[in-house]
Amino acid sequence: MASEKLSPAFESGLKHSKVDQEKGDAKLRSTLAGRKRPFVIGLATVALLYFLWTSTITGIPFAVRHGFKSCHSNGHAESKTPVPLEAHIMSKCPDAQDCLSMMVLPTMERMHSKVNFTLSYIGTPTENDGVACKHGPEECMGNIVELCAAKLYPDPKIYLGFTMCLTRDYDEIPQRSLIEDCALEHGMDFAKLNECAARDDGGFGMGMLRESVRRSKDAGVTKSCTVRLNNEIYCVRDGGEWKDCPNGAGVNDLVIAIEKLYHQSS
Repeated sequence: MASEKLSPAFESGLKHSKVDQEKGDAKLRSTLAGRKRPFVIGLATVALLYFLWTSTITGIPFAVRHGFKSCHSNGHAESKTPVPLEAHIMSKCPDAQDCLSMMVLPTMERMHSKVNFTLSYIGTPTENDGVACKHGPEECMGNIVELCAAKLYPDPKIYLGFTMCLTRDYDEIPQRSLIEDCALEHGMDFAKLNECAARDDGGFGMGMLRESVRRSKDAGVTKSCTVRLNNEIYCVRDGGEWKDCPNGAGVNDLVIAIEKLYHQSS
């Protein structure tokens, strides 16, 4: 990667069952063939049977007539509530790299439709409405870039992939070449990311970062990376080790926990 930094403007901002008629038709043909009544009477009989048949199925719900099972008497499909899943990170933290690649991304690949995912950041609010980041101003800039990605492309499959792309080379954040390459890889517009970070002379991006940091602080999170499930701490990656993971640190462990909570919701 080249060592070129972000543009000055950027630095300032630092995704049927059919109805079976065969028996009825056979019976009807047999009945009509066995009777020697005028044709008009037979025609009237056919019309009457057709009327009765269509009247009967009219009262059957569409989903049942076409093979879809209804679990409720009112005909409404059962809805499940996505389970809150959140990762709290620092953009230039090696533990964040491990956490995202080893737990969060593999889990999201399997459970993305069953969770409400949030990516939050860890830092320290300052008295001048700013934020101090553990790995310096460049980390704050990287955090803002990733928040802008989530703001502009809210589908986790997009912005989480972009964030992982940056995190693989976290020591180079926020070099322009790295951000441009990752934006291109995930179909993002670099100019829009730049505009987001530089908006209001950097105030917009800093405001998003401050709000995200406050969210982590209110949740009692201090370590990158902390994974929370259903608004409770699930597991922590700290110092290259998994800690405080009573249900296990494996992807399957997290998937099972999500499935259990998801099926308990309504």
